[in-house]
Amino acid sequence: MRLTTSVLAAFLVLALACNRKSETVTTTDSTGTVETKTTTVTATVPAIDTTATAEIKQDAKDAVNTAKGAVKDAAHATGTALEKAGKDIQKKTKKH
Repeated sequence: MRLTTSVLAAFLVLALACNRKSETVTTTDSTGTVETKTTTVTATVPAIDTTATAEIKQDAKDAVNTAKGAVKDAAHATGTALEKAGKDIQKKTKKH
């Protein structure tokens, strides 16, 4: 079902993304000759894969959360190390 929905969504995006514009110019010269020129321009907007975009966005959020956890762990380890070093300094200074 997910594949069918994705294919339908892609088709809909492609159908709506095409933009076609026609312009017709008619000119008449002094002898009465009529000349008609028609120009048609078709532009296609590239489709965006929303499923892949959502997956990349989620991966980025997961990476940020992992990095936050690592920073918290590092801060805790640093605090613990400083506390231990402070206690060691206090012990050494009290003996002398």
